[in-house]
Amino acid sequence: MEFRDLKRQYSVLKNDINDALSSVAASGIFIGGDNVLQLERQLAEYVGVRHCITCANGTDALTIALKIWNVGPGDAVFVPDFTFFATAETVAAEGATPVFVDVDPITFNLSPQDLERKITSVLADGVLHPSVVIPVDLFGLPADFPAIKTIAQKYNLHILEDGAQGFGGSINGKMACSFGDIATTSFFPAKPLGCYGDGGAIFTDNDKWADIAASLKVHGRGAGKYDNVRIGMNSRLDAIQAAILLIKFRAFYGNELQAVNAAAVKYTELLQNVVITPFVPQSFNSSWAQYTIRLSDNSTRDRLQNKLKEKGIPSVVYYPTPMHLQTAFVDCPSFGSCPMTEMLCNTVLSLPIHPYITTEEILTVSSEIKHTL
Repeated sequence: MEFRDLKRQYSVLKNDINDALSSVAASGIFIGGDNVLQLERQLAEYVGVRHCITCANGTDALTIALKIWNVGPGDAVFVPDFTFFATAETVAAEGATPVFVDVDPITFNLSPQDLERKITSVLADGVLHPSVVIPVDLFGLPADFPAIKTIAQKYNLHILEDGAQGFGGSINGKMACSFGDIATTSFFPAKPLGCYGDGGAIFTDNDKWADIAASLKVHGRGAGKYDNVRIGMNSRLDAIQAAILLIKFRAFYGNELQAVNAAAVKYTELLQNVVITPFVPQSFNSSWAQYTIRLSDNSTRDRLQNKLKEKGIPSVVYYPTPMHLQTAFVDCPSFGSCPMTEMLCNTVLSLPIHPYITTEEILTVSSEIKHTL
């Protein structure tokens, strides 16, 4: 059994993907070109924003967004304590200070209540300037943007939506990657919409910021190839990856998103009285990058994971270490504890899920969990 079965997906899409790869090879256009432009247009339309600017990976997408706003030394940027390292890493790389915010133990996403507590603590300290909040659409579920936007407006913060795991999710029909002043996503292969390497994208309705993003991703390019108007970076999405994404995107909105949601419903039906199953608030939809359960304690979680491994069932702990305990952030100032994050790091376990998982496989995983617990 595969945790996220990309080989099974390829077997379904094989002919179209092979044709797309051959077409790119025959064209001789490997950087930029029509495939990239088509992808950007289609993604912007799907998300419901004016601009999509593709780039080399999701980390670069976050970096470009921070550069657009000139985030740097003296700025406080509020990030969830329970997330992948890149969310805070990009902040520190720009010289700004990540301020770690606790998460909701039910949705796993940034807690609006703790966000406001951390903002007021930073203001009271008087050293850093609150600048940006980066809510993460963790495991496919959009963050609580209605509440976060109210707080961001109150304290004049930019919202940078980290939709690396959330593409395809929604709130009241409004799509993930449209909630931030700028939003980003990742096309890492295991993401809800993944390519066959690295890739990322930036989304915004702001024309000026879109122009700056397009410049920054190509060495700060201006009007021409050798006109450089700012210090930028080399972060372009390859034409081959764009061609693959065009095929996979069609499958994603055509049937995969519906299929992975059906798989999640089946898991919940089988496990809701056995473990703490994922919670999706009313009017929210998830794209199910992960199906993550909670156990009672660390020893139970580890015992279950070991038993699943013995039976050939893969599972993953996202994430075993809170951001504030990462060695790289040992010198970051603390503006309060994150007890919910610490609890989740010790009790969560993600199970196999993808659009091509079978009911039989879900039954096998669920049966083993019930047997073990």
